[in-house]
Amino acid sequence: MAVNLYDSAYALETAIRQSNEYTQLQQAYNEVNKDPQSKQMFDQFRQMQMNLQQKQMMGQNISEQEVQQAQSTVALVQQNQKIARLMDAEQRMSMVIGELNKVIMKPLEDLYGNL
Repeated sequence: MAVNLYDSAYALETAIRQSNEYTQLQQAYNEVNKDPQSKQMFDQFRQMQMNLQQKQMMGQNISEQEVQQAQSTVALVQQNQKIARLMDAEQRMSMVIGELNKVIMKPLEDLYGNL
């Protein structure tokens, strides 16, 4: 009997939403958004990240000044406890998604060899 992959995908989505990692991420995100200073700092940090990623994707060089500015911004942002908790929760969620991706890709790896 064939399995409906879409039903399984939606079940996985539900499981992710009910996971401790997602719940902690959601709580940390809400805490940052409730604090105007933290929210502004976090939004500026995200904008800087997106700008640098966009430059990389377009093949543009990132200057030493931009690298130094990014490093100082990260250091400043990590001093904010609410943002630090959010970043930790994001990292844990990212690890979960990475592990899930490995599991999902396993059939293709088995079929085509080690990808």
